[in-house]
Amino acid sequence: MSQVHALIAVKDLARAKSRLAPRFAQGDRERLVLAMLTDTVTAARSVPRVASVTVVTPDPVVADTALTAGAEVYPEPALRLPYADIERLNEALTHAAEHVRLRHGGVDLLALQADLPALQGRELAAAIGAAPRGRRSYVVDHRGTGTSALLLRDPVGQLAPRFGRESAMRHRETGAVALPGEWPGLRLDVDTADDLELAVALGVGAATSGVLDEIGWVRACAGESSC
Repeated sequence: MSQVHALIAVKDLARAKSRLAPRFAQGDRERLVLAMLTDTVTAARSVPRVASVTVVTPDPVVADTALTAGAEVYPEPALRLPYADIERLNEALTHAAEHVRLRHGGVDLLALQADLPALQGRELAAAIGAAPRGRRSYVVDHRGTGTSALLLRDPVGQLAPRFGRESAMRHRETGAVALPGEWPGLRLDVDTADDLELAVALGVGAATSGVLDEIGWVRACAGESSC
């Protein structure tokens, strides 16, 4: 079976996960971002069909964390235009895809969100196995509008990432097909405290769990049977 090379883009820590600010101080938020990245990389590297994981980032602390987790690092290229964050992310993924193919030749690609702390390797393996050859496919996030993973099972095709607002629709409109599958951890990217509640209920990785314990984070619904 063919392998895929995974790409993960992470913005600089100072601007990461601003929607978690009501529940987390800046320093704790940065630690959480790094922990979620670590758990995402760890889960991806546990999948035999994932040949490599490359993190593209402008942030040296993120880069060090990625290397420690076993990923390769590609420095985000400096852009000449004042791109918005999400445009920078898509541009960074495109450059990283070109870099990986320069190193490894015509390979299949996987763009993965960096904030999937409940991701299970078996879920990602199943999604890769379900992705059709010769085209792009994507995994819709738990909200039903975003994209948690974009796959390209075509060694010469273009990844053409369209992450951002309504990205599921944007990927569909550019020819990608949605993948069905009961993959709750793969679909659960964490942007808000409510998302984090859901991820903890599913079961997060060791790095995220450790940080939450260290900062004394308590689930808003702790002790309630509905959690």
